[in-house]
Amino acid sequence: MHPAKVCVPFGTTCAAAIARMTEEKQPCCIVIDGYGKIAGLVRTQDILEKILFKLGPQTLIEDVMDDKALTVFEGEYLYHAIARMRRRHVDEIIVVDQAKQPLGIISYREAVEAAASRLIQHIDRLGGEGNLDSLRGVKAAQVEIARDLFDDNVSAAYIQHLLSHVNNDIVARIITMNLAHMEAEGWGTPPVEFCVIVMGSGGRGENYLSPDQDNGFILDNYPDEDHGRVDQFFRELAARMCNDLNEIGFPYCKGYVMASNPLWRKSLSQWVEQVRLWGRKRNAAALRLADIFFDFQPVWGRLDLAHDLRQNVLKMVRENNFFLQEMYRAQADHSVGLGLFGRLAPDPDVQSQHKMIDLKYRGSLPLVEGIRLLSLRHALEVTSTEDRIEKLHNAGVLSDTEADYLGSAFAFLVHILLKRQVMDYRNGVLASRFVRFKDLSKRERENLRNALRHIEAFRKRLKAEFTGDVF
Repeated sequence: MHPAKVCVPFGTTCAAAIARMTEEKQPCCIVIDGYGKIAGLVRTQDILEKILFKLGPQTLIEDVMDDKALTVFEGEYLYHAIARMRRRHVDEIIVVDQAKQPLGIISYREAVEAAASRLIQHIDRLGGEGNLDSLRGVKAAQVEIARDLFDDNVSAAYIQHLLSHVNNDIVARIITMNLAHMEAEGWGTPPVEFCVIVMGSGGRGENYLSPDQDNGFILDNYPDEDHGRVDQFFRELAARMCNDLNEIGFPYCKGYVMASNPLWRKSLSQWVEQVRLWGRKRNAAALRLADIFFDFQPVWGRLDLAHDLRQNVLKMVRENNFFLQEMYRAQADHSVGLGLFGRLAPDPDVQSQHKMIDLKYRGSLPLVEGIRLLSLRHALEVTSTEDRIEKLHNAGVLSDTEADYLGSAFAFLVHILLKRQVMDYRNGVLASRFVRFKDLSKRERENLRNALRHIEAFRKRLKAEFTGDVF
């Protein structure tokens, strides 16, 4: 938390507020009304943009402030503050005392990192710091935290975000540990700089309680004649990383989407060529690999390598009109779990005396895939499904109603599935993506039907847009 160093009253000019913020090196200031109460929040960037395009420096601060600034009492749980910021899509919240006087400001990023660090500290306490024994307790620690947050009615989306943050931190710790071990064993330091990426649900910040591995390396470019030496080092590092992740509870990816597979370990220029190749081939295998890859996010190392690669991905999609059409066709049969007359349909592939539905493949996946397609078409860099829905809404791609329905549908599916997994762990059984109809309340079944209907309607829209077929 940053102290509330800059508080200005009504009547202060924008020029004076900027001067105060510059002097105190603060990115924002709190505005106080004539009664001594918090009236709003002003960010330096907000003022500069409004002065540049619309207003003058003598404009009063109350004319440019955010009059819906969020507050949280000191002593409240940190995740309460995070949940409020997520609901309002803002980056700061004001911390106040019991008299509602400002004490400081905390940013969303700081809050998430602080909450994640607490979980990491809990993991460290399970068996010492800086070794696999301390990280091996990650599953138990995450389940405890997820259970406690659920009991406190924290949103499932935030719990996912926290789990993903912690998992990515663990990947970074394992890389750091192995680099140190390799140097001590005589391997030396990395021959080129590099970046570790995660893909799939980890790249979207949407991990559940039992994710497998989806990772890769982006290496800085190097001369062809150095390939043998460079690849020998990173082949060893990737093998160690993937083995350690498996050892502490992140299973090997059944599809071999791991840095230990050369397909997912390339230099930047090789990755750029790979993306172009996927765009040219457009066969089922190429489309499947591209679909896995497109949600990548960097978690360690040279983050600019991931940024440069992202720009090349968006460029390829922008210049290849047929690529997204083929990607849609490859996913066209990914339908939601509804049958005749919009009723919930049990999964036909599950042999059980109980009716069950696969909430990933017959629920969230059809929505995640569709939102990804639209995001690629409109060159959006964000990867989380919630952020993509918001950006598509802001761009006018999704209407107010669509964005509301789809956002609510995604939040509900995440809640039900994560709740199911927490209960599975409590009961000592392997976490599953399947939910039995009988375990859902009448209201939950109705909400599930509505959520799947909205996703089904969205998929029909995609079909019309990407194939021209309205039936």
